[in-house]
Amino acid sequence: MEQKTIITAEEGKQDIVVTREFEIPVELLFKAHTEPTLLEQWMGLTVLKLESKSHGSFEFETIRQGKVVFTANGTIHQVTPNKTIIRTFEMNNLLTGVRLEFLEFESITTNTSKLTMHMIYQSEKHRADQLKLPFANGLNMAHDRLQELLKINQ
Repeated sequence: MEQKTIITAEEGKQDIVVTREFEIPVELLFKAHTEPTLLEQWMGLTVLKLESKSHGSFEFETIRQGKVVFTANGTIHQVTPNKTIIRTFEMNNLLTGVRLEFLEFESITTNTSKLTMHMIYQSEKHRADQLKLPFANGLNMAHDRLQELLKINQ
């Protein structure tokens, strides 16, 4: 199966750039990142807290067979509707550390859009630890679910 989410991790750097084009309007793409019920559907997690505003914060968790397998939190530094989200992101109990994320939402046409995520890690080692996880496959699966969910709801 073709992976439509492109992950670029240049050697010797401490950042990752993720890009994906979607067959949905930019307003829906942005909404999927800022509304808890939509985020839960395509990410497969529970939103414990999501303040989708400048100086807000978030907390997520995933539970499998009654056990918490994933928790994440961060601070949302800036939100510009349908344009940008700047936030920190930390997956608890992992060695990947806190990363700074710049999410850019771009309208290509009235019915297509592009997401670019620039993630900056504390060090090359933290980034390398992230890339050892099933990060690319998981992100592709989540973005595929997002595409299907929002195409249906248009």
